[in-house]
Amino acid sequence: MNLTLRVWRQQNANAAGSFVSYQANNVTPDMSFLEMLDALNEDLISRQEPPIAFEHDCREGICGSCGFLINGVAHGGQRGTTVCQLSMRFFKDGDQLTLEPWRARAFPVIRDLIVNRSAFDRIIQAGGFISAPTGSTPAANAILVPKEDADTAFDAAACIGCGACVAACPNASAMLFTSAKITHLNSLPQGQPQRDQRTLGMVATMRNELFGSCTNHGECEAVCPKRIPLEFIGKMNRDLMRAVWHRHREPLVVPSIVQLPSAEGAHEPQLQGDAHEHLREEAQAQVQAESREHAVTRQ
Repeated sequence: MNLTLRVWRQQNANAAGSFVSYQANNVTPDMSFLEMLDALNEDLISRQEPPIAFEHDCREGICGSCGFLINGVAHGGQRGTTVCQLSMRFFKDGDQLTLEPWRARAFPVIRDLIVNRSAFDRIIQAGGFISAPTGSTPAANAILVPKEDADTAFDAAACIGCGACVAACPNASAMLFTSAKITHLNSLPQGQPQRDQRTLGMVATMRNELFGSCTNHGECEAVCPKRIPLEFIGKMNRDLMRAVWHRHREPLVVPSIVQLPSAEGAHEPQLQGDAHEHLREEAQAQVQAESREHAVTRQ
């Protein structure tokens, strides 16, 4: 089959980009999408033209390196499929395909279809780990994990960090990615000692990056190649409220994370010190009154 490709070409992050049309000829249905691009790049190199830059590694849907928009849909629109797994049998002769990188402020374009996803790395560095004593390998059954918790952690660990959820979200939110990484460790006994610190740190770091807020469109779940469920965002929000309650401090104030001003928080009313003191006095007075009333009732 013969295809027409409109590919986003951009020399570097500071250069202006534009769409350039190419003809991909003699494409066979057995090719993967990246193999088709490989053949096109060989043709471009033979004509002494710069090849199309795209990221890839394992080409087995495991590493999460590959990923871009095909006709405006992350990974091409096949459920549970990454670009490297996408087969050309899903396309027809004469189709016109538009290829462009992830569109998000947090993912600046490096070149052509490659974007910088280091914001995900910083989120993981804020809490995507556990502390465990070193030494000999513990027995496999030393720490018992309930089956339901193990299944939840396994499903969350399937996230490959490709960034499709951010690209598909109208607000470029990273809530699905962050919630998967938090749920993975928070569901296991090994992750309980740092559960609150992990949740606060990773959410605070996510807010510091240029990601938007979740508004429950559900586009992230629809395009996720590993089908991470939207319910993990609810689990993360519950863990966040739990962590804030246990720490007894303002939400998202984490000493180890340098927090930047939030546009969302800029319009929220802030209680000053006098107001906090007044509320505390009222609460103490109410507790004392209830205690006296209870004592009279018992007499």
